[in-house]
Amino acid sequence: MATVNLLYGRKHQKGVNWITAIAMTAFHVGAIAALFFIDYGAIAVAFVLYVISGSLGIGMSYHRLLTHRSYKTHKWIEYFLTICGTLALEGGPIFWVATHRIHHQRSDKEGDPHTPREGTYWAHMGWIIRGEGLHHDSSVLARYVPDLSRDPFHVWLSKWHWMTNVVVGFALLAVGGWTYVLWGIFFRTTFGLHSTWLVNSATHLWGSRRFQTRDDSTNNWWVALLAFGEGWHNNHHAHPTSARHGLAWYEFDLNWVFISMLKAVGWAWDIKVAKIKQPVPHEENEQMIPEEATA
Repeated sequence: MATVNLLYGRKHQKGVNWITAIAMTAFHVGAIAALFFIDYGAIAVAFVLYVISGSLGIGMSYHRLLTHRSYKTHKWIEYFLTICGTLALEGGPIFWVATHRIHHQRSDKEGDPHTPREGTYWAHMGWIIRGEGLHHDSSVLARYVPDLSRDPFHVWLSKWHWMTNVVVGFALLAVGGWTYVLWGIFFRTTFGLHSTWLVNSATHLWGSRRFQTRDDSTNNWWVALLAFGEGWHNNHHAHPTSARHGLAWYEFDLNWVFISMLKAVGWAWDIKVAKIKQPVPHEENEQMIPEEATA
């Protein structure tokens, strides 16, 4: 029974998720509407929120901290970064982490929630509209996210994750009117969603492969720019628990820059980075070394 629940490929879909579909349509309409109301102040606010939600939130918190535990930090920082992640409108932390852990276990195989082997559109956003990947039952959550499921804050935030955008939206409305809302909520969120979805689609289709991993992951420089370093996806699949994805000097990784800044002020420790000269591991848990040992 548990095995069946893990298989979220196209043939296991149960029709359109209408709430998600309507919400995505509304945000795309709002994003297009923003283009007719050019305001540089609103655009600047949208960019700042894009970095906060996409880098501090999704990259640093949801992905590298909560999913892979690539580094440790104070609980108040973990909670703050997770709140930033909810602004991306990619679901609560428990469901996001469960989906990504399943993706790593079954990457580009049966059961991967968003493999391009079931179609590029499916990998990009079809799995959100028609799949079951964001609607795991309690048995899946207990198996894949036992750590977060025991944390009352993450449980509460996973239920009310959408509230942060409501609060920010009202704040933007009060400060700059509907133009700020169109740019800071609708355009920023839509652009950020597509940037994240490109990691699921584009970086399993186009790019270069430094490591011969057991999936189709690639390193894609333009996705890395849009997603703050998440586009170095082949590096990441070869070394999932590495806090640093851009392993070469020319692979810019803003999320790693921010993690390094936390370390510099003593707010991040036990940082793991890839030992890139070692052979690509063939076991589930590859060998990692502390960040300090590679300096």
